[in-house]
Amino acid sequence: MKILIAEFAVGTDIEKSLIPEGAAMLETLAESFTRLGHEVYYPSAGTKICAGTRVESTDESFRQVIERKAKDCDAGLVIAPDSMIPELNEVLEENTVNLGCSPQSATCCADKLMCTEILKKAGIKAPEIVKKAEEGKKYVTKPRFGCGAEATYLVTEFDNNEELVASEYVKGETLSVSLIAGKKPLPLTVNRQFIEFGEKETEAGENGKTGAFGIKYNGSLTPYQTPRRDELYETAISTVKCLNCFGYVGVDIILADLPYVVDVNPRPTASLFGISHVMREEIGDLLLKNKFGELPDSIHIEGEYRFSKDALGELFEKA
Repeated sequence: MKILIAEFAVGTDIEKSLIPEGAAMLETLAESFTRLGHEVYYPSAGTKICAGTRVESTDESFRQVIERKAKDCDAGLVIAPDSMIPELNEVLEENTVNLGCSPQSATCCADKLMCTEILKKAGIKAPEIVKKAEEGKKYVTKPRFGCGAEATYLVTEFDNNEELVASEYVKGETLSVSLIAGKKPLPLTVNRQFIEFGEKETEAGENGKTGAFGIKYNGSLTPYQTPRRDELYETAISTVKCLNCFGYVGVDIILADLPYVVDVNPRPTASLFGISHVMREEIGDLLLKNKFGELPDSIHIEGEYRFSKDALGELFEKA
Protein backbone atom coordinates (compact mmCIF):
# COMPACT_ATOMS: atom_id res chain seq x y z
CA MET A 1 0.00 0.00 0.00
CA LYS A 2 0.92 3.64 -0.41
CA ILE A 3 0.65 5.51 2.90
CA LEU A 4 0.68 9.29 3.37
CA ILE A 5 1.82 10.58 6.78
CA ALA A 6 1.46 14.35 7.15
CA GLU A 7 3.10 15.83 10.26
CA PHE A 8 2.55 19.56 10.74
CA ALA A 9 5.89 20.72 12.19
CA VAL A 10 7.94 18.87 9.57
CA GLY A 11 5.55 19.78 6.78
CA THR A 12 5.47 23.52 7.48
CA ASP A 13 8.69 24.40 9.34
CA ILE A 14 6.73 27.07 11.26
CA GLU A 15 7.52 25.98 14.82
CA LYS A 16 11.13 24.79 14.73
CA SER A 17 10.97 23.87 18.43
CA LEU A 18 8.30 21.29 17.60
CA ILE A 19 10.24 19.62 14.78
CA PRO A 20 12.13 17.11 17.00
CA GLU A 21 8.88 15.74 18.44
CA GLY A 22 7.20 15.81 15.05
CA ALA A 23 10.13 14.12 13.33
CA ALA A 24 10.26 11.46 16.05
CA MET A 25 6.60 10.53 15.56
CA LEU A 26 6.86 10.76 11.78
CA GLU A 27 9.98 8.61 11.55
CA THR A 28 8.56 6.02 13.97
CA LEU A 29 5.47 5.59 11.81
CA ALA A 30 7.32 5.75 8.50
CA GLU A 31 9.86 3.12 9.56
CA SER A 32 7.09 0.82 10.80
CA PHE A 33 5.05 0.99 7.60
CA THR A 34 8.24 0.59 5.54
CA ARG A 35 9.27 -2.54 7.46
CA LEU A 36 5.85 -3.95 6.61
CA GLY A 37 6.56 -3.45 2.91
CA HIS A 38 4.45 -0.33 2.31
CA GLU A 39 5.48 2.84 0.48
CA VAL A 40 5.44 5.94 2.68
CA TYR A 41 5.21 9.56 1.56
CA TYR A 42 5.46 12.61 3.84
CA PRO A 43 5.23 16.38 3.26
CA SER A 44 8.34 18.26 4.37
CA ALA A 45 9.50 21.85 4.29
CA GLY A 46 13.14 20.74 4.67
CA THR A 47 13.41 18.04 7.31
CA LYS A 48 14.35 14.61 6.00
CA ILE A 49 13.84 11.39 7.95
CA CYS A 50 15.33 7.92 7.55
CA ALA A 51 12.35 6.26 5.86
CA GLY A 52 9.79 7.10 3.21
CA THR A 53 9.79 9.55 0.33
CA ARG A 54 9.82 13.29 0.99
CA VAL A 55 7.24 15.46 -0.78
CA GLU A 56 8.11 19.16 -0.92
CA SER A 57 5.74 21.39 1.07
CA THR A 58 5.62 24.77 2.79
CA ASP A 59 3.43 26.47 5.35
CA GLU A 60 1.29 27.83 2.51
CA SER A 61 1.06 24.57 0.56
CA PHE A 62 0.79 21.99 3.37
CA ARG A 63 -2.97 21.52 3.00
CA GLN A 64 -2.78 21.39 -0.79
CA VAL A 65 0.06 18.85 -0.70
CA ILE A 66 -2.04 16.59 1.55
CA GLU A 67 -4.99 16.90 -0.83
CA ARG A 68 -2.91 16.23 -3.94
CA LYS A 69 -0.79 13.37 -2.61
CA ALA A 70 -3.68 11.66 -0.82
CA LYS A 71 -5.30 11.01 -4.19
CA ASP A 72 -2.33 8.78 -5.07
CA CYS A 73 -2.27 6.91 -1.75
CA ASP A 74 -4.33 4.07 -0.31
CA ALA A 75 -4.47 5.50 3.21
CA GLY A 76 -3.25 8.46 5.23
CA LEU A 77 -2.68 9.85 8.70
CA VAL A 78 -2.42 13.47 9.88
CA ILE A 79 -0.48 14.68 12.94
CA ALA A 80 -1.15 18.34 13.62
CA PRO A 81 -2.29 20.80 16.30
CA ASP A 82 -5.65 19.55 17.54
CA SER A 83 -7.52 22.60 16.24
CA MET A 84 -6.30 21.86 12.69
CA ILE A 85 -7.01 18.14 12.62
CA PRO A 86 -10.75 18.32 11.82
CA GLU A 87 -10.15 20.27 8.58
CA LEU A 88 -7.09 18.26 7.54
CA ASN A 89 -8.78 14.93 8.26
CA GLU A 90 -11.72 16.06 6.17
CA VAL A 91 -9.32 16.73 3.30
CA LEU A 92 -7.85 13.28 3.85
CA GLU A 93 -11.24 11.56 3.86
CA GLU A 94 -12.25 13.28 0.63
CA ASN A 95 -9.23 11.80 -1.14
CA THR A 96 -8.20 8.54 0.56
CA VAL A 97 -8.79 6.31 3.61
CA ASN A 98 -8.27 8.11 6.91
CA LEU A 99 -6.47 5.98 9.53
CA GLY A 100 -7.24 8.53 12.25
CA CYS A 101 -10.23 10.17 13.92
CA SER A 102 -13.19 11.48 11.98
CA PRO A 103 -13.41 15.28 11.61
CA GLN A 104 -16.44 15.27 13.93
CA SER A 105 -14.66 13.36 16.68
CA ALA A 106 -11.50 15.45 16.30
CA THR A 107 -13.61 18.61 16.66
CA CYS A 108 -14.96 17.41 20.02
CA CYS A 109 -11.45 16.58 21.26
CA ALA A 110 -9.97 19.88 20.08
CA ASP A 111 -12.47 21.99 22.02
CA LYS A 112 -11.30 21.55 25.63
CA LEU A 113 -14.54 22.95 27.04
CA MET A 114 -16.83 20.84 24.85
CA CYS A 115 -14.72 17.74 25.45
CA THR A 116 -14.89 18.13 29.23
CA GLU A 117 -18.65 18.66 29.15
CA ILE A 118 -19.19 15.54 27.01
CA LEU A 119 -17.04 13.42 29.31
CA LYS A 120 -18.71 14.62 32.48
CA LYS A 121 -22.19 13.96 31.05
CA ALA A 122 -21.03 10.40 30.38
CA GLY A 123 -19.90 10.00 33.99
CA ILE A 124 -16.17 10.20 33.24
CA LYS A 125 -14.22 12.20 35.80
CA ALA A 126 -12.50 15.40 34.64
CA PRO A 127 -11.30 18.48 36.53
CA GLU A 128 -14.13 20.92 37.19
CA ILE A 129 -14.28 23.90 34.83
CA VAL A 130 -14.46 27.14 36.82
CA LYS A 131 -15.43 30.68 35.86
CA LYS A 132 -14.11 32.54 38.89
CA ALA A 133 -11.09 32.01 41.13
CA GLU A 134 -11.49 31.48 44.87
CA GLU A 135 -8.88 32.64 47.33
CA GLY A 136 -6.46 29.95 48.42
CA LYS A 137 -7.13 27.61 45.48
CA LYS A 138 -5.00 26.70 42.48
CA TYR A 139 -6.16 26.36 38.89
CA VAL A 140 -4.83 25.23 35.53
CA THR A 141 -5.48 27.54 32.59
CA LYS A 142 -4.99 26.67 28.94
CA PRO A 143 -6.30 27.76 25.54
CA ARG A 144 -9.73 26.38 24.76
CA PHE A 145 -8.26 25.23 21.45
CA GLY A 146 -4.67 24.18 22.10
CA CYS A 147 -2.15 21.38 21.72
CA GLY A 148 -0.37 19.52 24.50
CA ALA A 149 0.90 21.80 27.26
CA GLU A 150 0.93 24.84 24.97
CA ALA A 151 0.36 28.07 26.97
CA THR A 152 -0.67 26.06 30.04
CA TYR A 153 -0.27 27.63 33.47
CA LEU A 154 -0.71 26.85 37.14
CA VAL A 155 -2.35 29.96 38.61
CA THR A 156 -4.15 31.37 41.63
CA GLU A 157 -6.00 34.06 39.66
CA PHE A 158 -7.25 34.40 36.09
CA ASP A 159 -9.48 36.50 33.88
CA ASN A 160 -12.47 34.66 32.46
CA ASN A 161 -12.72 34.79 28.66
CA GLU A 162 -14.05 32.60 25.86
CA GLU A 163 -10.61 31.62 24.56
CA LEU A 164 -9.38 30.38 27.94
CA VAL A 165 -10.38 27.29 29.92
CA ALA A 166 -9.71 27.32 33.65
CA SER A 167 -10.12 24.15 35.70
CA GLU A 168 -9.50 23.08 39.25
CA TYR A 169 -5.95 21.90 39.96
CA VAL A 170 -5.98 18.17 40.73
CA LYS A 171 -2.84 16.94 42.44
CA GLY A 172 -1.75 13.47 41.43
CA GLU A 173 0.40 11.44 39.05
CA THR A 174 0.65 12.92 35.57
CA LEU A 175 0.07 10.02 33.19
CA SER A 176 -1.24 9.18 29.76
CA VAL A 177 -2.76 6.10 28.17
CA SER A 178 -1.92 5.35 24.56
CA LEU A 179 -4.41 3.18 22.73
CA ILE A 180 -5.82 2.25 19.36
CA ALA A 181 -9.48 3.31 19.29
CA GLY A 182 -12.05 1.63 17.10
CA LYS A 183 -14.59 -1.18 17.11
CA LYS A 184 -12.47 -2.99 19.71
CA PRO A 185 -10.22 -0.48 21.53
CA LEU A 186 -6.73 -1.80 22.22
CA PRO A 187 -4.74 -0.24 25.10
CA LEU A 188 -1.01 -0.06 24.38
CA THR A 189 0.68 1.41 27.46
CA VAL A 190 0.37 3.67 30.48
CA ASN A 191 3.03 6.38 30.26
CA ARG A 192 4.51 8.57 32.98
CA GLN A 193 4.70 12.15 31.72
CA PHE A 194 7.56 14.34 32.90
CA ILE A 195 6.02 17.71 33.65
CA GLU A 196 8.08 20.76 34.57
CA PHE A 197 6.81 23.88 36.31
CA GLY A 198 8.49 27.11 35.26
CA GLU A 199 10.56 28.69 38.02
CA LYS A 200 9.99 32.29 37.00
CA GLU A 201 6.79 33.90 38.15
CA THR A 202 5.01 35.99 35.51
CA GLU A 203 4.25 39.61 36.15
CA ALA A 204 0.85 40.51 37.50
CA GLY A 205 -1.65 41.02 34.75
CA GLU A 206 0.29 39.19 32.04
CA ASN A 207 -2.23 37.19 30.01
CA GLY A 208 -4.73 37.86 32.75
CA LYS A 209 -2.78 35.84 35.32
CA THR A 210 -0.94 36.60 38.53
CA GLY A 211 1.42 34.18 40.24
CA ALA A 212 1.41 32.01 37.11
CA PHE A 213 3.88 29.21 36.53
CA GLY A 214 4.25 27.62 33.11
CA ILE A 215 3.57 23.89 32.78
CA LYS A 216 5.75 22.12 30.21
CA TYR A 217 5.96 18.55 28.93
CA ASN A 218 9.49 17.14 28.82
CA GLY A 219 9.22 13.52 27.77
CA SER A 220 7.92 10.30 29.24
CA LEU A 221 8.60 6.83 30.63
CA THR A 222 6.98 3.90 28.83
CA PRO A 223 5.49 1.74 30.20
CA TYR A 224 4.78 3.11 33.67
CA GLN A 225 4.19 0.29 36.13
CA THR A 226 1.19 0.93 38.35
CA PRO A 227 -1.21 -1.40 40.19
CA ARG A 228 -4.03 0.81 38.87
CA ARG A 229 -3.29 0.05 35.21
CA ASP A 230 -6.63 -1.66 34.57
CA GLU A 231 -8.49 1.29 36.09
CA LEU A 232 -6.58 3.65 33.79
CA TYR A 233 -7.24 1.47 30.75
CA GLU A 234 -10.96 1.36 31.55
CA THR A 235 -11.07 5.15 31.83
CA ALA A 236 -9.23 5.63 28.53
CA ILE A 237 -11.45 3.12 26.72
CA SER A 238 -14.62 4.76 28.06
CA THR A 239 -13.23 8.14 26.95
CA VAL A 240 -12.51 7.19 23.34
CA LYS A 241 -15.85 5.37 23.03
CA CYS A 242 -17.69 8.40 24.40
CA LEU A 243 -15.97 10.72 21.88
CA ASN A 244 -16.17 8.22 18.96
CA CYS A 245 -12.40 8.36 18.47
CA PHE A 246 -10.63 6.18 15.94
CA GLY A 247 -6.99 5.24 15.41
CA TYR A 248 -4.09 6.14 17.68
CA VAL A 249 -5.25 8.30 20.60
CA GLY A 250 -3.46 9.66 23.66
CA VAL A 251 -5.58 10.24 26.77
CA ASP A 252 -3.90 12.48 29.37
CA ILE A 253 -4.88 11.60 32.93
CA ILE A 254 -4.18 12.87 36.42
CA LEU A 255 -4.31 9.86 38.73
CA ALA A 256 -5.55 10.95 42.16
CA ASP A 257 -8.31 9.28 44.18
CA LEU A 258 -9.78 8.53 40.74
CA PRO A 259 -8.44 8.97 37.20
CA TYR A 260 -9.23 12.49 35.94
CA VAL A 261 -9.12 12.96 32.15
CA VAL A 262 -7.46 16.29 31.36
CA ASP A 263 -6.90 16.05 27.58
CA VAL A 264 -7.76 13.78 24.67
CA ASN A 265 -5.34 13.86 21.73
CA PRO A 266 -7.01 12.44 18.58
CA ARG A 267 -3.68 11.65 16.89
CA PRO A 268 -0.29 10.04 17.52
CA THR A 269 1.53 11.62 20.46
CA ALA A 270 5.20 11.81 21.44
CA SER A 271 4.75 8.73 23.64
CA LEU A 272 4.65 6.69 20.43
CA PHE A 273 8.42 7.17 20.12
CA GLY A 274 8.94 5.38 23.43
CA ILE A 275 6.31 2.73 22.76
CA SER A 276 8.02 1.74 19.51
CA HIS A 277 11.13 0.79 21.52
CA VAL A 278 9.30 -1.63 23.82
CA MET A 279 6.37 -2.98 21.77
CA ARG A 280 6.97 -6.17 19.80
CA GLU A 281 4.11 -5.42 17.38
CA GLU A 282 4.42 -2.89 14.55
CA ILE A 283 2.37 0.26 15.09
CA GLY A 284 1.75 0.41 11.33
CA ASP A 285 0.27 -3.08 11.36
CA LEU A 286 -2.04 -2.21 14.27
CA LEU A 287 -3.30 0.94 12.54
CA LEU A 288 -4.05 -0.96 9.33
CA LYS A 289 -5.71 -3.89 11.13
CA ASN A 290 -7.85 -1.40 13.04
CA LYS A 291 -9.18 -0.05 9.73
CA PHE A 292 -9.15 -3.04 7.42
CA GLY A 293 -9.08 -6.12 9.66
CA GLU A 294 -9.21 -7.00 13.33
CA LEU A 295 -6.94 -6.01 16.19
CA PRO A 296 -5.33 -8.57 18.51
CA ASP A 297 -6.65 -8.87 22.05
CA SER A 298 -3.40 -7.57 23.51
CA ILE A 299 0.16 -6.56 22.65
CA HIS A 300 3.59 -7.59 23.95
CA ILE A 301 5.76 -5.10 25.85
CA GLU A 302 9.38 -5.84 26.72
CA GLY A 303 11.44 -3.58 28.98
CA GLU A 304 10.92 0.16 29.37
CA TYR A 305 12.04 3.31 27.57
CA ARG A 306 12.57 6.81 28.92
CA PHE A 307 13.16 9.92 26.85
CA SER A 308 13.16 13.67 27.33
CA LYS A 309 12.12 16.40 24.94
CA ASP A 310 15.71 17.64 25.04
CA ALA A 311 16.97 14.20 23.99
CA LEU A 312 14.61 14.23 21.00
CA GLY A 313 16.14 17.57 20.04
CA GLU A 314 19.60 16.02 20.03
CA LEU A 315 18.44 13.00 18.04
CA PHE A 316 16.53 14.92 15.40
CA GLU A 317 18.19 18.34 15.24
CA LYS A 318 19.91 17.33 12.01
CA ALA A 319 16.96 15.39 10.63
